[in-house]
Amino acid sequence: MFPIPKNAFIAKVLVPVVYGCEQKSAIHAAHAIAGDENVLLSGFIYVANDLSLSTAAVDARKLRQTLKKLYKVKRGDKWAQVTVSHNPWEELVNIVKREDIDLLLLEWPCHFEALKTSVAEIFSQAPCNIAIVNQHIGSNIRDILLPIRGGPYAELSLRIALSIRNTSSAEISSLHIFPNNITRDQDVAFKGVNRVLKSLPEIKWEEVVTDNPINAVFEAAQKHDLLIMGASARPVDEVPSIGPVAEKIMQESQHGVIVVKTKLPYEINPASEEAGQTAISVLVDKWFAENTFHADEFADLKYLLSLKEKQNLTISLALPALNEEQTVGKVIRTIKNVLMKRIPLLDEIVLIDSNSTDRTRQIAEKIDVPVYIHQEVLSQYGARKGKGEALWKSLYCTRGDIIIWIDTDIVNIHPRFIYGLIGPLLLRPEIDFVKGFYRRPLKVGNKMQAGSGGRVTELTARPLLNLFYPELSGMIQPLSGEYGGRRKVLEQMPFFSGYGVEIGLLIDMLEKFGLRSIAQVDLQERIHHNQPLEALGKMSFAIIQAVIRKLEGKYGQSMLENINKTMKMIRHEQDRFFLDIEEIAEGERPPMIEISEYQQR
Repeated sequence: MFPIPKNAFIAKVLVPVVYGCEQKSAIHAAHAIAGDENVLLSGFIYVANDLSLSTAAVDARKLRQTLKKLYKVKRGDKWAQVTVSHNPWEELVNIVKREDIDLLLLEWPCHFEALKTSVAEIFSQAPCNIAIVNQHIGSNIRDILLPIRGGPYAELSLRIALSIRNTSSAEISSLHIFPNNITRDQDVAFKGVNRVLKSLPEIKWEEVVTDNPINAVFEAAQKHDLLIMGASARPVDEVPSIGPVAEKIMQESQHGVIVVKTKLPYEINPASEEAGQTAISVLVDKWFAENTFHADEFADLKYLLSLKEKQNLTISLALPALNEEQTVGKVIRTIKNVLMKRIPLLDEIVLIDSNSTDRTRQIAEKIDVPVYIHQEVLSQYGARKGKGEALWKSLYCTRGDIIIWIDTDIVNIHPRFIYGLIGPLLLRPEIDFVKGFYRRPLKVGNKMQAGSGGRVTELTARPLLNLFYPELSGMIQPLSGEYGGRRKVLEQMPFFSGYGVEIGLLIDMLEKFGLRSIAQVDLQERIHHNQPLEALGKMSFAIIQAVIRKLEGKYGQSMLENINKTMKMIRHEQDRFFLDIEEIAEGERPPMIEISEYQQR
């Protein structure tokens, strides 16, 4: 349903194989970056304008044989093709566009001489991302140096380094150079990159304080197999070049060097924090590829049970409910029969009711499930409305090391809604919090529209996360009601009492434990009762309040005191409209670990 990229960094690399140019270094780099399957080789022969193209027939035949030998993976005859041209660079640009190439690899200086082009011409046109390599990249890359401060090409440098690490297990070290008159905290451009690197523990850190960055980078590069760095960032109206630092290292280093430039012209000040933050997309892509699962991966319940027993864990399922008599019975029976009686993956199921006025509680009690009315739990702290209040109090009512929550209005309930969430927590000890995602058909009249649900997610939550918490932009359904985590983490979290609970927990997980602690699981499809548009407006209003509250805590500035917490609802009766005021104030409970009664339990 949601395709996950096989390579979240670089998908398709092209190396021009030019007659008379050895280009071994470029081919080694291409295979290290993209793996054998994703490297395309295409032959080119330059013929002077005053000569007939037919004079290159013999050379073209020889180059086709060379191409067939160079390919490590058999592809048929498609890529044993050779282009003979008076202007090979233009032909190369056409192939890049036609084949949707992610990265074009050019070897210095032979490709530039053979293609009759220059760095200025290539950089000014840049049909895709460009990487220029020297002649010293071998087939065995063990360690990589990444001089990275920020700037426009930090993202591409990171992508290439992480791609090589994926294929070769090479170690990566980032080099940060600060001038003598500035500290790390004062370096605005470094702040954005620093935010990304904190979430990439596989990258080691090296720092140098110097006023001679060229020598510092050159000396550091001699201790590594490969150096990856960005070209000089210049305004669009200046002649592009790789820059003095890159040029010196490219010409003089006896070790491998890759200099990169992105496809698009760069108009952001390279010394700004915004420039460094562009690298966040690398972090999100990496997380999405590694921490996005499918429920089917965990369908072997006996294997999950063995992992649970080996780790000596207990698992609780808490079901928040309000007037769900039509679905709650089926939900409980389906889960209990498969995940308690048949395979004892769950140790307890409890219903956390929000004072239902229908038969919800009686149905649960009849199936021997403990029922708690959340307004009566820890009543000395008051009774608030809202699902978040029920979830917070469920920490007090359950005993498991892992706690899973799902809504009780699911019409198409299936055990995958539970074991899909449990799986990543048992499989990966570094994962502390798991969110579900799914298709959400929207019922319009008597018809179901596939994939039309999640309106608040797309119109409110996702824009806010992209704006203020871009690390969470890869979350497919940040507001889903099916999620869970480890008690030792959840008990440290404050809980919004109402609609803001999901986005609040997600933001706190990111801020306190990092993106790597979060995972998401495809639960396929979820059919439930869709909310009317008016209710969605209230939900959005509360979610916006929750995000502002988190921003206040992050930046230490109060904003909500001066923000309206009442929402004017537009009502319609017969032939008239009128306004009705409703207060929607998103309150927040403290971490459960701070509650004395919980500590005693």
